[in-house]
Amino acid sequence: MEQMPVKRLDRELKYQGNILKIYEDTIEANGHLAHWDFIHHNGAAAVVPVTKEGKLLMVRQYRNALDRYTLEIPAGALDCPGEPKLDCAHRELEEETGYKTDKEKMEYLISVNTTVAFCDEAIDIFVARELNPSRQNLDEDEYIEVEEWTVSDLEQKIYRGEITDGKTIAAILAYARKYGVK
Repeated sequence: MEQMPVKRLDRELKYQGNILKIYEDTIEANGHLAHWDFIHHNGAAAVVPVTKEGKLLMVRQYRNALDRYTLEIPAGALDCPGEPKLDCAHRELEEETGYKTDKEKMEYLISVNTTVAFCDEAIDIFVARELNPSRQNLDEDEYIEVEEWTVSDLEQKIYRGEITDGKTIAAILAYARKYGVK
């Protein structure tokens, strides 16, 4: 299949926030001009924390965009554009769950582009084992409950539509498949 020729003619910054920059792109596609929204995100990392018993530590937190609490794997934005994603995942594990491990005990699982139609956010997801109790270090506007779940129960929540976060769904299913966990 032949791909349609697409050329970006202009990119204009419309809004800059703490973690996002929103642009309007002028695109020429198949001889026609179009205006497309584009959101730049510096990137993020996430972690699948696995307890000695094989359960996954999940975080329950309020998400303003959905106006509800969600059950997710721990994750966070990079502190700066060049921060190694493993460093970010290592930091977020302890900050959000109150558990830590050595970086050497963390294994790359998958990368996810969250919303390819209009955003370039990319999240690298790692698996963390040999967790040791520490303490949460939440931002002042965060409240996070940490819960232990079996992979099987999390899969059922996914299939019932109770977990809808894309990075969490991808991470749980990839983890279960890669390691043969039920």
